[in-house]
Amino acid sequence: MGLSGSKGASFARVCNVCGYRGRFQAAGKPRRIDARCPQCGSAERYRLLALWLDRDGGFLKSAHVLHFAPEAGLASMLKSRVGRYESGDIAPGKADRVLNIEAIAAPDASYDCVVCSHVLEHVDDKKALAEIYRVLKPGGVALIMLPVIEGWAKTYENPALVSPEERKRHYGQSDHVRYYGADVRDRIREGGFALEEFTAEGPDVLTHALQRGEKVFIAKKPG
Repeated sequence: MGLSGSKGASFARVCNVCGYRGRFQAAGKPRRIDARCPQCGSAERYRLLALWLDRDGGFLKSAHVLHFAPEAGLASMLKSRVGRYESGDIAPGKADRVLNIEAIAAPDASYDCVVCSHVLEHVDDKKALAEIYRVLKPGGVALIMLPVIEGWAKTYENPALVSPEERKRHYGQSDHVRYYGADVRDRIREGGFALEEFTAEGPDVLTHALQRGEKVFIAKKPG
């Protein structure tokens, strides 16, 4: 282990998605050191969710799971850890079903779990959370991941920002409609959910090359 010259510090890691051990690759814009597993391509958030699933998500091994806007690597990881996997996306051809997260074409109480990774910042989150709540069975959970600026007390959003250029300048990405602050927790609870959080710490962050402070929000529907 040691330095990798001008590319920054890179150390041997362990991918808890595929089992690879060794150096990871830089990825992203701006570049993040040790972000991607070279064997399975997992990103930090895949490995964080895998950590929670392996430690606390054993009950999902027999669950019916709906995954919105599925990234290939995350979809593959979930399929190996849940009972029945189904994916949905608003764009045809990108998932098992064409589904609008703001108006999900599924009956009430259809799923044990909904996975929503980096989706809510793109949509009307009040509508989306209400629909997720509706299609979950009593006692079901939504696994929510999204970008949060913890130093901001309130979420930053402005409906007057409509052009891709404006949204990229204000939110960092042209198809985002807000930057979440610490009040994201209130927004999730307002949807009727009980909320827990999972954040990897010290040794886990170093071993699996995780983003420091990144969270999985576990939103539970009472039942």
